[in-house]
Amino acid sequence: MNNTAVADRAATTTPVRPWLAEYPEGVPADVQIDPHLTLVDVLETAFRQHAKRDACACMGERLTFAELDRLSQDLAAWLQARGIERGARVALMMPNLPQYSVAIAAVLRAGCAVVNVNPLYTPRELEHQLNDSGAQAIVVLENFATTLEEVIERTSVRHVVLAGMGDLLGFWKGRFVNFAVRHLKKMVPEYRLPLDEARTVTRFTDACEHGSRLSLRRVDVNADDVAFLQYTGGTTGVSKGATLLHRNVVANIVQTEAWFKPMLDKVGGSQLIVVCALPMYHIFALTICYLMGARLGMMNLLIPNPRDIAGLVRTLQDYRINMFPAVNTLFNALANDAAFAKLDFSRLVVSNGGGMAVQEATADLWLKVTGCPIVEGYGLSETSPVATSNRVDSRKFSGTIGLPISSTEIAIRDEAGLNVSAGMPGEICIRGPQVMAGYWQRPDETAAVMTADGFFKSGDIGVMDERGLVRIVDRKKDMILVSGFNVYPTEIEQVINLHPGVLECAAIGVPDSRSGEAVKLFVVKKDVSLSEDDLTGYCRQNFTAYKRPKLIEFRDELPKSNVGKILRRALRTQ
Repeated sequence: MNNTAVADRAATTTPVRPWLAEYPEGVPADVQIDPHLTLVDVLETAFRQHAKRDACACMGERLTFAELDRLSQDLAAWLQARGIERGARVALMMPNLPQYSVAIAAVLRAGCAVVNVNPLYTPRELEHQLNDSGAQAIVVLENFATTLEEVIERTSVRHVVLAGMGDLLGFWKGRFVNFAVRHLKKMVPEYRLPLDEARTVTRFTDACEHGSRLSLRRVDVNADDVAFLQYTGGTTGVSKGATLLHRNVVANIVQTEAWFKPMLDKVGGSQLIVVCALPMYHIFALTICYLMGARLGMMNLLIPNPRDIAGLVRTLQDYRINMFPAVNTLFNALANDAAFAKLDFSRLVVSNGGGMAVQEATADLWLKVTGCPIVEGYGLSETSPVATSNRVDSRKFSGTIGLPISSTEIAIRDEAGLNVSAGMPGEICIRGPQVMAGYWQRPDETAAVMTADGFFKSGDIGVMDERGLVRIVDRKKDMILVSGFNVYPTEIEQVINLHPGVLECAAIGVPDSRSGEAVKLFVVKKDVSLSEDDLTGYCRQNFTAYKRPKLIEFRDELPKSNVGKILRRALRTQ
């Protein structure tokens, strides 16, 4: 059967949207989205409307929307002066800091696309992402400049902006002032970035000051321009960029606003505060905390290191927070912390969980400690990200990923691409304005996940009940989900197989009480002297922390199919 025929048959069996009857009061079936609206429009409107409000707070210092407006305009003008033209890709590699907030807005206002990079990437991972995206410039926290140093000469990056931890902590009334950051400097490994006629290295503060003496050239950004390249793993082991257009992300901002704002409106009083403990290079925090937060005039409480639970709790003591997006592991760690339980949660009305499954025990304890239920949702980099969510006013743990949000359709389909009956398992397929344009420069990979009738095939197996509630039951792909981050076994295996002491290997996900899943590696030795420590050290050099195998098991042979394919499923069942 050809694709068109499958699409026609699927369309004839697409049910009326049963989930609409389950929507909370005030949430529309569909949102009205200006087809010409861009993220530049969203941000610049926020800068004007909320100019005197605090846009973000970090380590005791605050930056207003007016200051964020001015600094991002200055940095955007500097980028243009360096010859960074409309449509160019600019990489951002840093944790949650005010500089990140400035850089995102600056890149978009210059008419360019943001390439978000995990600052903990290894040189191998960074080199691939810079080359695949064709990034011409990078804004990087100097703590991670050593990684860039190892690969920059093999990339197209020509302009480096070096940010320091304390750069904006001393920004006061429009001026850069000295700030005592000697203790922070000790955290910066030595680096020496190569300079030549074609490459520049500039301090973040210098770039902004230089840009303040320039005029930003207005760029005619339109809704179909690329806004973000969000890199995600691939079944082939090659990390690929989900191409998110301005209209995709704008749509998800409007959709999530429609879903969460009725509850946030109940808070009243002073400015809303959202805790940004998830990294902004992750699509969840990028859309919910930074972009939706800006649209609603919320203050982003930026947490550079959420793994420091004691430090996070000390930060939270100074604020009466209203919204807290997080993954299960962070919710669990905080809910079990005695000092956290003593905080004031009287204004906390939204705790939204995503990235990985929320555990019932965690949800129950969080509700007991804070009085605010965890609202679990679901999404992917490819969907900007939110596709479903539980009702914000529900106080009972459902064990589901909720209902399709406004202007979103979910279809559960079989291998032939046909919709299955309610309660029957199938692949979760998503259609809506937030779905990506495709994978960056990978038409074959795009064709493999997009249906003829416009649905994105998630690779997750789920069931939908008669009310429209969706539950994930399995994954079609062999993807491993570690603390909300995707790990693809093929990538792990390809790198491990390059070790001279390895004959063959296989990676699977195993349950882990802390991270949901962890990577387990099975190895057949080529060199009998190969040890677990050898492989652990090799993995530390080649993978960022969440991708590294937590368990390594040596075997004489691996289970294979009759054509020689290693059977990961057999390893899981064994």
